[in-house]
Amino acid sequence: MIAGLSNMAGRLTRDKADTLLLLLAAVMVLAPHFGHLPLWTSATVCLTLAWRAAITLRGSRLPPMWLLLPVSLLAMGGVYLTFRTLLGREPGVTMLTLLLTFKLLEMHARRDLFVVIFLSFFLLLTNFFYSQSILTALVMIATIIVLLSAQITFQLSGAVPPLAARLKLAGRIFLIAAPLGVLLFVGFPRIQGPLWGLPGDAAGGKSGMSDSMSPGSMTNLALSEEVAFRAQFFGAAPPPEQLYWRGPVLSNYDGRAWTRIGRPLHPVAQVRLARQLSWKGPAYPYEVTLEPGRRQFLFMLELSEPGPNIDGAGAAYTAELEQLVEASSDKRLRYSSVAHPAYLAQPALEPPALETWLQLPQGYNPRTLRYAAQIQALRAERGDDAAIAAVLDMFRKGFEYTLEPGRLGRDEIDEFLFDSRKGFCEHFSGSFVYLMRAAGLPARVVNGYQGGEQNPVDGYYTVRQSDAHAWSEVWLGPQRGWTRIDPTAAVAPERIRSSLAQALPRAAPFGLQGLADLARDKSSWLAQMRFGLSAMNNAWNQWILDYNPMRQQDFLRELAAAFADWRLLAGLALCAALVLLMKYRRTERTRDPVDAAYRAFCRQLARHGLDKAPDEGPLGLAHRVRQSNLPREKIAAMTAFLELYGALKYGVPAAQKDNPVARLHSLLKQSR
Repeated sequence: MIAGLSNMAGRLTRDKADTLLLLLAAVMVLAPHFGHLPLWTSATVCLTLAWRAAITLRGSRLPPMWLLLPVSLLAMGGVYLTFRTLLGREPGVTMLTLLLTFKLLEMHARRDLFVVIFLSFFLLLTNFFYSQSILTALVMIATIIVLLSAQITFQLSGAVPPLAARLKLAGRIFLIAAPLGVLLFVGFPRIQGPLWGLPGDAAGGKSGMSDSMSPGSMTNLALSEEVAFRAQFFGAAPPPEQLYWRGPVLSNYDGRAWTRIGRPLHPVAQVRLARQLSWKGPAYPYEVTLEPGRRQFLFMLELSEPGPNIDGAGAAYTAELEQLVEASSDKRLRYSSVAHPAYLAQPALEPPALETWLQLPQGYNPRTLRYAAQIQALRAERGDDAAIAAVLDMFRKGFEYTLEPGRLGRDEIDEFLFDSRKGFCEHFSGSFVYLMRAAGLPARVVNGYQGGEQNPVDGYYTVRQSDAHAWSEVWLGPQRGWTRIDPTAAVAPERIRSSLAQALPRAAPFGLQGLADLARDKSSWLAQMRFGLSAMNNAWNQWILDYNPMRQQDFLRELAAAFADWRLLAGLALCAALVLLMKYRRTERTRDPVDAAYRAFCRQLARHGLDKAPDEGPLGLAHRVRQSNLPREKIAAMTAFLELYGALKYGVPAAQKDNPVARLHSLLKQSR
């Protein structure tokens, strides 16, 4: 591609070639913005760039100011009508793209060229408002190199090197500046909060799990492969069937949707709640990196100890054992805690407090209520466990786990249990809780995520939106407290043991579905590539995007402790010396052998007391050698060396002998 551009540039005049290079750089700056700009703005930018390219190739005059000014004002008016403001991220970036494009039509002086370049650098930074991925960073680096090439081109006078040479020079400039940028990134004091964000832009947060549940809400999340969070265990990890990541707890039901009632507790109540929790069995310390999104919930492994260690935000429990941050956050959060899958939660609740989890709306689901009366009678006769087992046994017989359960009417639980018998996790958990309440057992729905895929490259568990799940909790008396019951596990146990993809009906192994199955096979090359890219992206998130003040302080503290060890310093010094030696030897091999021999000869002369003057040539030096008191044979060898060097260096025909460099080295040895 570069060769093609160079050939095309060779057929154009200097001014045209330089302008087209600047247009290419502007296109690379503007193109990533097309995905979030209004459609009319993208169309205006494309038409204006095409107009400027046509003017350049034809050699036409630039449009007059009386035409550009009203067009620019109309464009600014369009920005105001689109966003109803000229302030904020979206209108600001839109205006910058239009200003850069129109400025390309108004370049009459050298100063205008550099205004375009510097405006391009500024607009380039705004790409990070929308994406901070590794791919975005690589595209930005390529764009910087092209912009630097355009800037270098406009500063050259006389002959211009080929485009490939200018790009190579721009790349070297970037590499020279990169270590300083890395040093500033690592050591410059960090600010709290996301680097690439603006106040008032929180509405741009990503969607995720909400604090309500209705038929179809989980199904929509299950279709998304977007990462919800990543988790790292410090030691052994729990088995897959214990990976329940607790989120919002839903206690209210109005006949159509389940909603939560929890609010953060007062600090005194937090202490009281902590006394209502106890654990036994193994403990699993872990750390979660929660992806950006507008939410208050911290998804914690069930059941984690209160008070997680969280970067940059406070956290609090609710009475429903939800973990919340103090304010809605749309940035990436990292927090750590310790989980105990074997726990006892709130066993000492009084009957008035349990009434909340027995409420049911009036006038809904009569068939379910009649069936619940049978379950209640069974419970009275044989106990709570028998009642729960009877409902789960019903789910095992004839129910289908599917992403396409179909629409349900007003009495949705009746239709699900006795008509369609097809559903997703929200159908099973919601109907189970309804039946338990109707049978006199306090129960509630818990939303969150279940499972996660371990990456063998870095050991992290990746939990995606497709791992969204809903299960139930039943209060089973003062001896057992709140106990998790997952009715989905009765219908599709493979969903809990492995993943959603394993639980759903499999399509024919062809096309995109076959490719997806290949990617899930951990032994396949496609899965290995996917794991490698995921680990790379996770490292980018952990050490670049999440390099916050706390992590900076920890890193600098560890660095200071490491450099306090003299052995590490000695090792680093040795490595640096080896690198410099290798570089010196490589440079020596690539030097002109004639010049290398002449430098060695001058060092020999200095040892004989004949220092070469800075402005002294080989003939003048030979004259001084002849007048010296050195032995006659050395004077003859030195004089012959200098004459041969002068002939070789300055192109005297007499120097074109067989292997003159070997003759030069032979004379150098005789001069010692």
